[in-house]
Amino acid sequence: MKKSILGLCCIALMFVTNIVIASESTPAGLWKTIDDKTGKPRSLIRITENDGEYSAVVEKGLLATDTGEAVCDKCTDERKGQKIVGMTIVKGIKKKGDNYEGGEILDPDNGKTYKCKMKLDSTGTKLEVRGFIGVSLFGRSQTWLREE
Repeated sequence: MKKSILGLCCIALMFVTNIVIASESTPAGLWKTIDDKTGKPRSLIRITENDGEYSAVVEKGLLATDTGEAVCDKCTDERKGQKIVGMTIVKGIKKKGDNYEGGEILDPDNGKTYKCKMKLDSTGTKLEVRGFIGVSLFGRSQTWLREE
């Protein structure tokens, strides 16, 4: 009887711990991006938070052709000609309800910036990242997977 009560207590503790961890999750951390066209891993991105604002930097390319030397030739802002590894591609994101929004994301492949919003799943292990023009309806999404 004591073993079954102890077992139930352990299960309850694990359940409560998982709820607390999930409710305190933020997008901060290391993420593996998954290409929305090919479904294959594309890069590792580090999201950081500073005074309630989130930004993301490319840490590593995961394609076979990625040497770390690629530059953003198509960028039209201060990032033009900069190496993509080490580049800030997301900035200005803030928590708003269950979402993170209000910032922008750069697509280094075409050099364009888009409005951006993110939504963390309930487990804190998947992040839906949506880049769009104007309203969210006109854009595309990727799912990023937490690496840490």
